[in-house]
Order: sequence, then structure tokens, then C-alpha cells
Amino acid sequence: MTASHDAVWAALSGVVDPELDRPVTELGFVKSVRVDPAVVVELRLPTYFCAPNFAWLMVADARDALAALPGVTDPRVLLLDHFAADEINAAGSFSTAFAADGLDPDLTELRRIFERKAHVAAQERLARQVAPQLSDPAALVALTLAEAARLAPAAAAGVARRRARLGLVTDLALCDGSGAPLAPDALPVWLRFARTVRVSIDGNASLCRGLLRTRYQSR
Repeated sequence: MTASHDAVWAALSGVVDPELDRPVTELGFVKSVRVDPAVVVELRLPTYFCAPNFAWLMVADARDALAALPGVTDPRVLLLDHFAADEINAAGSFSTAFAADGLDPDLTELRRIFERKAHVAAQERLARQVAPQLSDPAALVALTLAEAARLAPAAAAGVARRRARLGLVTDLALCDGSGAPLAPDALPVWLRFARTVRVSIDGNASLCRGLLRTRYQSR
């Protein structure tokens, strides 16, 4: 007995673009889902020349999410309309796909770079929402995530979700990349930096949606 179409879609909704931190289902990357009885999913990306490492991450993560479903064995995830689609669809690891020594087979470090950026952006969204509710904006450095959750629950949940993926453990609403507190005198500079990261990610998300719509509007 295989998984239902709804179960497959739900599993794919847990696959996120690691930089934009949005599900592939929301971004429009899933072209089709077939359950008959084998599970076959087709993915498409905004451009023919999307970076092959990013494309491989999307295919590999979707395949892993589907393989974890009860009743699903050997799911097929096919990348469409991409210059490296044949290599990516056939390979079990990134280094195998591109036959290069020294490559991280699962792109672990690249994924962490993306996720660290998403964490910074999530903290900036949280800071923007809670700062106007504090008597002193400098209190942000001592604010706990639990206290922030009472002021901006959705934004705080986003921070917690990203920290869980990075393995960061801290009670603070804001922290540096290692989980350590921010110095009060460094807060203004950190907030400006975090804003540039968040604006970049939000802009990339809008660009991806626009390119995808333009590319496939007639299909």
C-alpha cells in the first residue's frame, strides 16, 4: 500500500529552499505528483541555469522526504528543464553526479551557510516586530525567546525552527552565529547587517516566483 497524494504533498511541503526558507510547494517548484502506485514527483526551477548544487539539494531533499513516508519505496524525483537534470536525476550524491574529487557528497556545508543566513533573517523579522513594544530598543539583547514569543509568536516560532535545524541552543531572542549573546554596543550594526540579509532573501524569493511564473506561464 503506497502513500496517498495528500500525504506526498504534505511531505513535500516540509522540503524547504534552505536559503529562502520556504517550502518547494509554496515556491511553485513542484510541477506534478503521481501515485500510481509508485510515487513520482517532477520538480522545476526558476531558470534553466539554476546552480547545480542548489538543484541537487532540492531533488535530494524531496527524495528523502518521500522515502520516509510509510508505504513508499524507491520514490522517483525528476528535475525538469535544467541543464544538469540528467546527472542530478541519476546520481545518489552530488560528488557522484559531477564526478569531482573533494566535493562534499551531501553539500552539508553549503546547506549550513544557507540555513545560517535564514536564521539571521528570521531574527531580524522578530526584532522588527518586538522592538516597538519595548521601552528601550537596547533591551533586545537581553530579551528571551519565550518573552519575544508573547509579543510576536509567529516570528519567534520561525527563529526557533531555524535554530533547531542549526543545532543552536540559547534562551535569547537574538544571538550571534554560535548562539552567544550580542554585545549591546554591537546591536545597531548587527541589526543593519541582519536587515540586508533579510531584504536579500525576501528579494530572492520574489525574484524566484516571478521567474518561475514567466518561464511557465504558457504551460
